[in-house]
Amino acid sequence: MSHTVEKIGGTSMSRVHELRDTLLLRDDDPYGRIYVVSAFGGITNLLLEHKKTGAPGVYAQFADADTGHGWHDALARVSEAMVEAHTKVLDHPADILQATEFVRDRIEGARNCLIDLQRLCAYGHFRLSEHMLQIRELLSGLGEAHSAFVTVLMLQRAGAQARLVDLSGWRDEGDVSLDERILSAMQGVDPASEIPIVTGYAQCAEGLMREFDRGYSEVTFSKLAALTGAREAIIHKEFHLSSADPNLVGQDAVRKLGRTNYDVADQLSNLGMEAIHPKAAKTLRQAQVPLRVTNAFEPEDPGTLIDDCPATQAAVEIVTGLDIVALEVFEQDMVGVKGYDAAILDVLTRHDVRIVSKVSNANTITHYVDASLKKMRRVEKDLNALYPSAEVCSRTLAMASVVGRDLRGLSVLTRGLQAIADAEMESIGASQGPRNVDVMFILERDDLQPTIKALHGAFIEAKDTVKLAA
Repeated sequence: MSHTVEKIGGTSMSRVHELRDTLLLRDDDPYGRIYVVSAFGGITNLLLEHKKTGAPGVYAQFADADTGHGWHDALARVSEAMVEAHTKVLDHPADILQATEFVRDRIEGARNCLIDLQRLCAYGHFRLSEHMLQIRELLSGLGEAHSAFVTVLMLQRAGAQARLVDLSGWRDEGDVSLDERILSAMQGVDPASEIPIVTGYAQCAEGLMREFDRGYSEVTFSKLAALTGAREAIIHKEFHLSSADPNLVGQDAVRKLGRTNYDVADQLSNLGMEAIHPKAAKTLRQAQVPLRVTNAFEPEDPGTLIDDCPATQAAVEIVTGLDIVALEVFEQDMVGVKGYDAAILDVLTRHDVRIVSKVSNANTITHYVDASLKKMRRVEKDLNALYPSAEVCSRTLAMASVVGRDLRGLSVLTRGLQAIADAEMESIGASQGPRNVDVMFILERDDLQPTIKALHGAFIEAKDTVKLAA
């Protein structure tokens, strides 16, 4: 247990040349570290679809193609973006040429594969829909393979012993499990004398994207740390894990967490502010590998340690929030009758709607969900057909949450409502569970950001003021 496994995200990868000496080759001995890399920033959006706007990439264009022109053009844009990305990172013309040839080989290989698949599915015995998940995985692997290859070239040019560990399954034979893919690729790799650069995407029989979609790199990262017996797993982001969004409450007002636990990480994931994917966190917890989240551009700062240790004292650690939709089902006949909740959950599951929280009383069940109104209209239609006499409606709202390892004795619910009222706003609803790790406040959407500022001021900044006064 002498090495660490460290993940670098896409935004940071676009500046990997800035990290060469400060992070990747830091200290007199740069070895003893295995790096898992994401694709360069924006590349996966071009390969699949834009994560925020939904703008179609190669995958979406191919899925909807009446002709081949749309996805062909999209693939050409990916090639151009990849070349532009590695030209910014690499200095030596020979390295740039080698990286460009790598892009050409992978892009044209993927293009030929998709052309052949289109031809095959022109026959009635074959259905393109049956292969879409494999296509999504094939395209995803292009981004990580490219960034890993480029990083290896950069480190080798600097005189380091760097090795590409390509888990993407490119032209590989056989259908292996994720464990087998990782263990086979790591055979003969010695982190003590070389720097392994591992692709964040791993092709395997389980199909990472089936369950994790674009969270696959953290799953690869956590599994690699567990299987190789890492002493610590580290995620390098372009910011510290802080008490709130510094762009919202102010850079001087936020506080670096420093230490928290996996329970808090799960709550943050539920609110769309992932420190790590919950399934990846589970893998690390079971393997007893602690997780550290650092700012890639401040390598001297230890960042925030996430483990299973309880808090030494009750404290609010972070204030965050997200936009939600409230799905309300009111049915007078619901009183004392079982099955309503199960049926609603079945509809939400069928439409792939993520539930953030829920509340219920005698005749009303309200689910707070993370979904578009377009999708919720389809949910409403199904529920109205299921319960014709019920009143079903969706409403756009927001949820602010106060999170900490231990909130006992802090009166967070009472003080939070008072802080919101003092800021001349109103909470539509609020809830606190017996586990005492989070308190949620339901608000109008326009009130979310000022509410986060008010709650952060009451629980984080006010605490600092008290300490100074003492």
